[in-house]
Amino acid sequence: MKVVACFVLGLAALAAARPDVVGDQTLVTMDIKQKQFFILKLLNNVLGPVMYKDIEDIGKNFKIEDNMDMYTKQNVVKVFLNNWNIGFLPRGEIFTLHVDRQLKEVVTMFHMLYYAKDFTTFIKTACWMRLYLNEGMFVYALTVAVRHREDCRGIILPPPYEIYPYFFVRADVIQKAYMLKMKKGLLDNKLCDFYGIKKTDKDIYIIDENVYDTRVYLNDEDRLRYFTEDIDLNTYYYYFHVDYPFWMKDDFITNKFMMRRWELTMYVYQQILARYYLERLSNGLGDILNLSWYKPIRKGYWPWMLLHNGVQMPVRFNNQIIVGDKDIGVTKLLEDYERIITEAIIKGYIEINGIRLDLTKPEDVEVLGKLIYGTIEKTDLTKLQVDSYRYLLILIKAVIGLNTWTNDQYFVVPSVLDNYQTALRDPVFYQLQKRLCNLLILFKRRLPSYTYEELYFPGVKVDNVVVDKLVTYFDDYLMDMTNAVIYNDEELKKTTSDMVFFVRKRRLNHQPFKVTLDILSDKTVDCVVRLFLGPKEDYLGRLIDLNINRVNFVELDSFMYKLNTGKNTIVRNSIDMHNLVRDRIMTRDLWKKMDTITDMRDLLIKDLRNYHTGFPTRLLLPKGRIGGLKMMLYVIVTPLKLVDNIDISILDTTRKDLFVDFRSTVLLDKMPLGFPFDRQIDFTKFFTANMKFLDVIIFHKPLVCDMKTHWDRYVLRNYDLVGVTPLVNDYYTGVDINTKVDRDVNVFDM
Repeated sequence: MKVVACFVLGLAALAAARPDVVGDQTLVTMDIKQKQFFILKLLNNVLGPVMYKDIEDIGKNFKIEDNMDMYTKQNVVKVFLNNWNIGFLPRGEIFTLHVDRQLKEVVTMFHMLYYAKDFTTFIKTACWMRLYLNEGMFVYALTVAVRHREDCRGIILPPPYEIYPYFFVRADVIQKAYMLKMKKGLLDNKLCDFYGIKKTDKDIYIIDENVYDTRVYLNDEDRLRYFTEDIDLNTYYYYFHVDYPFWMKDDFITNKFMMRRWELTMYVYQQILARYYLERLSNGLGDILNLSWYKPIRKGYWPWMLLHNGVQMPVRFNNQIIVGDKDIGVTKLLEDYERIITEAIIKGYIEINGIRLDLTKPEDVEVLGKLIYGTIEKTDLTKLQVDSYRYLLILIKAVIGLNTWTNDQYFVVPSVLDNYQTALRDPVFYQLQKRLCNLLILFKRRLPSYTYEELYFPGVKVDNVVVDKLVTYFDDYLMDMTNAVIYNDEELKKTTSDMVFFVRKRRLNHQPFKVTLDILSDKTVDCVVRLFLGPKEDYLGRLIDLNINRVNFVELDSFMYKLNTGKNTIVRNSIDMHNLVRDRIMTRDLWKKMDTITDMRDLLIKDLRNYHTGFPTRLLLPKGRIGGLKMMLYVIVTPLKLVDNIDISILDTTRKDLFVDFRSTVLLDKMPLGFPFDRQIDFTKFFTANMKFLDVIIFHKPLVCDMKTHWDRYVLRNYDLVGVTPLVNDYYTGVDINTKVDRDVNVFDM
């Protein structure tokens, strides 16, 4: 991958070059570009004190108690002030949603930002919070508010790995950055070569996160770290939670395109689980293990991560016992909740506070999703909300992690499972999700299989499917981790860091490919095309039954298309498939680019498409194998059944109104997510002319990496026993394999 020359000045320096935003009139007249600049300043260097005078002045001069009429719900302000008088989580401490008190505090912060009557009040409230409240809580509340406020549409948030690099970068890399900072970059060349540190001609320090340093690997699951620790995959999961928080009531989600919330939530989890399984097959690993509360967790995980307050993220060693003496109560509660939900699925209904909720129809999947991941509301009135089986996922994580559910300590050490930025790193996360996805599978098994008429598209035939050669490889990626290193007083005055730090990571990628579809139609009609990728064989090379295998298919692409009479040839490029995001632009480069453009909407369409919602296009394919991994591509074309009251023009991906969430455009079709693999398959009725299976092979191309050569040259040089062990067998004595041997010489004469 070509490394683009990065702009030398930091984000803070560029921000400082902007005129200070002071005065209510200036705040009122902000356009989208000015709003963008201000949000970037609020989220820059959050671990340090405020270094922008305009933010500091606004925050200090704003009194919440004197401006209660500036919020649409004054009761929200009263609740916030009551919490403020008691005390919030102090600055400098680690924030996690899984501590009940911290969850309530951060939700009140979000309410303050969300219910601000106008953008001026919103900004003033944010500036006040930036000064006085916990950094992690502030970032979380502001991020969720920006994604849900109508007057913040089109604002691009910095990637979470740039805001708080500690959740995405190994501890040894951050330690090296601090060492460079303390020594002002003065390290001898040999030490820099050993550590994998380079200084560019732009005075940027690049530090390798050497994936070949396996000292914390505990088991064969660590082979998948390139996938589970991928920063873009974890960002995708984090942003999905930001858009659909488990604690958020449905009346907050005002965007009419963000429908079928709980069905989408369960589908995203199921797809992450399926994608993880494909990566396991690529590495010769078997099925995802079933999790039992009363057996030790066989596979441990060592995060090798250090938080900004000096506390290390906990290690879980192999064969760790789950249920200890302190966990018996929460485990019993969890078992009761799972049993109640399972019985409800089998019975076909559940009663909560006298309200009967059915679980028999396909659309009842929304009720099931609320039972598992969220809350049940008795009526549309917020005050009558019922917490039901409250956040089952939190309970499960509490059993596996540090039991933050019943922990009475305000200050805890969260595990990787307790943060959405890090949860995907732990192999046990996928075992937890498999346990929850089994509830969805049970619900779907009680629904009837799709009939031939439901699957068949009269007059339409998938005639041919051609796929380019599928090849994956590993390449390098530079991530800006400057915000992990605290600014000194001089840097705070200048609002810029004197030293810029990038971390170089290895990541999975694939060569661009195309899928060409030839579809025959006897009429002009709107349709939906879905492409799925799934395994053909298990890790032992055995064919997998489709009814067992259907949950392992990953949705590569889904799009709406207008078929013409006759032959239709559709070419789908891998980079243009549904809801994918390319490499996110560094915030410092985004700031520079924004200074040169006049229309922010052009930037959103060309460079920032699916910035918050997209799945990384690099991870579209699993790694595969050097000799090839057999997979199946499945294509199905179905008639478009558009949901009611939707403007068809939103399908135009070149729109510039900033209001379209392209993650949810697939929800515009009434068919269930994952169709037709979401239900048990009746093979006598399944196969129709408008679908096609195709065998494909994914090859992995190994490339030489200098991280490996560094490791071999410095660390393993004196530990390679073959090179230093004396050979005592006379047969080998004096033999040099590099010496040319005359084959004509008699062996006895030698």
